[in-house]
Amino acid sequence: MIRGIEHSAIASSNPAALAEWYVDTLGFVINYRGSTAFFVKAPDGSMIEIIPAEGERGGNTLKTPGLRHLALAVTDFETVYAGLQTKGVQFLSEPLIAKGNKVVFFTDPEGNYLHLLERETPLP
Repeated sequence: MIRGIEHSAIASSNPAALAEWYVDTLGFVINYRGSTAFFVKAPDGSMIEIIPAEGERGGNTLKTPGLRHLALAVTDFETVYAGLQTKGVQFLSEPLIAKGNKVVFFTDPEGNYLHLLERETPLP
């Protein structure tokens, strides 16, 4: 039986530095250090594996085929947004409210798309 998604992975030019950014900026913890890879865990238990990249990064937009972003579920959207601003996070736009959901997109230091999301009503 498939229970769910245990983690997703990001290939990084500097896995240690990117893992530390997720810790320092987003409040994740490094819960596993391999010889070349790091697992970072969010407070809800979801994880990202950060592995060494091979080759050059291709074009990247919010609509390029493939995995496009990681949505970070938050409570108290305004406080989290303001806190990330003070840490120098570069947002791609101003926050917006759509159908009661608060959202804003930004990137990590390597250009991977993330977004904050506070849903008025959870999806079924």
